[in-house]
Amino acid sequence: MLGVLATTLVLVSAGMLCGSLYLTRRLTAQLPQGPLRNYWSVMLVFVCMFIVGYLGYAWSSRHSHTKPSDLIVPGVFFLGACFVWLTSNLSLRTAVSLMRISFLEEENISDPLTHAFNRRYLDRRLREECANARRTGLPLSVLMLDIDHFKRVNDSFGHQAGDLVLAAFTALVKQQLRSQDILTRFGGEEFVVIATHTPLPGAVELAERLRSAIQSNRFILMDGPGHAPGIGLTCSFGVASLGEEADQASELLGLADTHLYRAKHEGRNRVCAGPSAPLASPEPGTQAEAPAKALAGGGSGIQVLT
Repeated sequence: MLGVLATTLVLVSAGMLCGSLYLTRRLTAQLPQGPLRNYWSVMLVFVCMFIVGYLGYAWSSRHSHTKPSDLIVPGVFFLGACFVWLTSNLSLRTAVSLMRISFLEEENISDPLTHAFNRRYLDRRLREECANARRTGLPLSVLMLDIDHFKRVNDSFGHQAGDLVLAAFTALVKQQLRSQDILTRFGGEEFVVIATHTPLPGAVELAERLRSAIQSNRFILMDGPGHAPGIGLTCSFGVASLGEEADQASELLGLADTHLYRAKHEGRNRVCAGPSAPLASPEPGTQAEAPAKALAGGGSGIQVLT
């Protein structure tokens, strides 16, 4: 009787370890490539070894349990299997919950169309960066950019095509930004870049690089065989830095917006900043042309499927 009970305990324990093995494999599949996933893969190997050991013990000692004290080892095996199963189960539930929280947080701070950060995140993050810049004395700049005449794209190709072009435009801007830059969608076709640790001259240089990259690109609308119109876009930029004229986040945004309005008033497709910063103007012959005009010929550009 004791032998049957001991063997049953060990076999139940082995079954629980098999359940732990399934949970651990699910957990490993949820994790991205990296050290943490490797550690849980090692855990899988250990659980398999435990299962083999439990089954081997159950076979070798099936006739050796004759007194109550012989149940101690099978009991410890059972408690160990319970612990491993509980750990695996809680780890999997925790990982799923954290992924769900991360997804909801990303939805809460990201623009669904462009996948840039949204206005809510901009307001919070800019306040934090301004406070950090004042505390550490490091420079902080803001670039406000607006696509010139974007309404013509929607009028010529439709709002669905306009949305796709806007998403491709955002991807192009992200490629040109540095790792410390934060791209946010301010509203419509207007964006704000938070350039941390960047003084005004460096921010103007960054804005000019973005302006040039956007102007030289063509967004190719692949809307049918043999028909691929290219849309050329230009942008106007207003650049401001934290300092005497702007000491708060709202003041910094307001100053950048003032310079953006100046850039549009002076002809668009240009970078305007404070009076102490150089103004980057477009090269001769590159004034903002009608961006919705389909351009003939191939040329390099980002393909936008419609």
